[in-house]
Amino acid sequence: MPSPAVMTMAAIDLAATELVNRRRTHRQGDALPEHCRPADVAAALAIQRAVTRQLGAVIGGWKCALPSPGKLVLAPLYRQSIHTTSPCPVRVRGDGIIRVEPELAYVLGRDVPVRDQPYAPAEIDSAIAHTHLALELLESRYTDHHAVGFLDNLADGLVNQGLFLGPIVDDDAGSGELTLQIDGTLVPGRHPDGNPRLPLYWLANALHSQGDYLRAGQVVITGSYAGSLPLATGVPVHIRYGVLGSLSVSFAADD
Repeated sequence: MPSPAVMTMAAIDLAATELVNRRRTHRQGDALPEHCRPADVAAALAIQRAVTRQLGAVIGGWKCALPSPGKLVLAPLYRQSIHTTSPCPVRVRGDGIIRVEPELAYVLGRDVPVRDQPYAPAEIDSAIAHTHLALELLESRYTDHHAVGFLDNLADGLVNQGLFLGPIVDDDAGSGELTLQIDGTLVPGRHPDGNPRLPLYWLANALHSQGDYLRAGQVVITGSYAGSLPLATGVPVHIRYGVLGSLSVSFAADD
């Protein structure tokens, strides 16, 4: 991946400081000042890394999708924001609604260290310890994340606030289509990249260009089967992921 030649390190750190402050104070705001907005993917990723560093956060996983021209979907999931018990703490606004994305999550059973030769899909498959039903928890540090550019959102971690990790399921082949059932309502589900493992295969090699790699215990999510869904806090929800199984959870506002 290219180096962020457009932005100075001072501008990168300034952008990260503002985004970190918004995270810590549960505050949203407009786009960053022009002199510290990312102008390319490399700058956006540099701001991401600076946010992680300033937070002192441990990366517990990644969200990703297959790249397209000029668009790279890659952001860290912080270990302290990955939840496995219900009620699951979430940050919400005044309406008490949390937006979630139904996904599959892959937990790595061993490291995928940097090497000269790219990893083949079968090698990554063998590194997966478990597949879980999961819900990505969404929150932007911008007042309207649709009004800013993709690079702004990439710098901010792609609207992520955390992950709820549900039960382990058997998904050896990767399920491209699922019929979701949310409290009895059927929702057609399709993975945006067809096979949900394809972005994982890409990620395992792409991280090496940043001097990083997938580690044992990290969790990887690769895209929503049904966009983002609004769910109320304080109300139990039951979601069936086709033949794979079901997930039950309630959310509690974390003030």
